[in-house]
Amino acid sequence: MTTTLRPIEPLQQNADGTRSRRYQVCVNSRPVGAIHLGTHPVFGDAVARITDLRIDEPDRGRGRGTVAALAAEEVARGWGCRRIEAVIPAGAEAALRLATALGYVVRNRGMEKALGDTPPYLPEGSRARPMTEAEYGPWLARGREEYARSWTERGVPEAEALAKSERDHAALLPEDLGTPGMFISVVEHRGTPVGTLWLAVRENGGFVYKVETDAGHRGRGHGRTLMLLAEGQTIAEGGRTLGLNVFAGNTPAERLYASLGYRTTQHALYKPLL
Repeated sequence: MTTTLRPIEPLQQNADGTRSRRYQVCVNSRPVGAIHLGTHPVFGDAVARITDLRIDEPDRGRGRGTVAALAAEEVARGWGCRRIEAVIPAGAEAALRLATALGYVVRNRGMEKALGDTPPYLPEGSRARPMTEAEYGPWLARGREEYARSWTERGVPEAEALAKSERDHAALLPEDLGTPGMFISVVEHRGTPVGTLWLAVRENGGFVYKVETDAGHRGRGHGRTLMLLAEGQTIAEGGRTLGLNVFAGNTPAERLYASLGYRTTQHALYKPLL
């Protein structure tokens, strides 16, 4: 039996500059599922994304999804893409196993925690304050560089990573420290700065963009203090969930978030198209 992709719409040119197309997954011309393939809204036409892949229940476990994913890679190569990405929800273990078997690598995962009504106390000797203008410039420059490097270390070409870093920081912090909804804080322990927190709080909750303990103060629990601060600031602004992103391989951070009660919501994966 032959598994193929059959287009069910013309190639779409979308308002965000991406292109996409939906396909039926067919076995000997019999529809058994669907796949939606597009280009990336951030990285552009060089990167494809599988935004949906579904095989009908009676045809699962027969390799249909594997062949459909490989066929999607061929379509992406025909579009001139050099990389393909996918986001898999937590709990979709079969999809994660399939992607891993096909050579996809987990780049990062999203995590989230439900918050209560009472802000947690910071440990004795620790206090938080807003970042000063004098601290902001060096912090921002270092953050842009580190953010770009975190992407290049995980398969993104340097030029793309640098452009993404510049674009993301400009979009998120258009008014620098005065950007509404953004809280950029310094935690001090007994008067000494030991770490920084960048938190966004919106109607649907908070999101930690960056949490960092200074190199000379790591391993002393200050990372946990910074995360408690993020919870407290979110609760104070009316948020009841706190989310974050953690890059694969950052084992200390993963352990910290798990110990604080965060759960994985999704995995982001990528694969070079050779």
